[in-house]
Amino acid sequence: RKTGERKNQMASPSSFLLLAVLLALVSWQATASDPSPLQDFCVADMNSPVRVNGFVCKNPMEVNADNFFKAAALDKPRVTNKVGSNVTLINVMQIAGLNTLGISIARIDYAPLGQNPPHTHPRATEILTVLEGTLYVGFVTSNQPAPNRNKFLSKVLNKGDVFVFPAGLIHFQFNPNPHKPAIAIAALSSQNPGAITIANAVFGSDPQISDDVLAKAFQVEKNTIDWLQAQFWENNHN
Repeated sequence: RKTGERKNQMASPSSFLLLAVLLALVSWQATASDPSPLQDFCVADMNSPVRVNGFVCKNPMEVNADNFFKAAALDKPRVTNKVGSNVTLINVMQIAGLNTLGISIARIDYAPLGQNPPHTHPRATEILTVLEGTLYVGFVTSNQPAPNRNKFLSKVLNKGDVFVFPAGLIHFQFNPNPHKPAIAIAALSSQNPGAITIANAVFGSDPQISDDVLAKAFQVEKNTIDWLQAQFWENNHN
């Protein structure tokens, strides 16, 4: 009996350590996105000198309806750029009342054969619905173990269809119609989702990434990298 008691006592520290690890993992998952609000709202005070992860709350007594409103004219078409798209994002920088609420919205216009080129949102999952036209969309999974390593998942969407792009994964949208534009609305699970357009970031960085590094990474000649870096990498996010 005493031997059994000793074994139970010896096992207790291990059990406690395992419980602590599990709790830490659960806590990490709970804080891996925008923090949940602890009050009804926290309208961003853009003039505060205090720097925090997000924005300091404005005095609730000074809050009014305009802090939750923007005449964004999202029903109006936008002029597209040379890749054939225009992303009009409404995030916390446009509506201060979005602070801590973990959501933003975007209208995306696509010219005929236009695209929203491969990009990621480092802080948000995206759910997109097609309002007009047709879109060919897809995303690529991360460098996880085979057989799911860099798996490409794609779909042709028609008017009214919905598609989800998981947070942080490279994705795109392309309008395959050579004659008609397309329009989509996207909701994103962050007040400030961010966007990293892959080609712009790799070949249009300031200062430039060494062509030795990129030539080795892409397994091409350095003059190919030099040509790509000499292009004008236009931003389609407004």
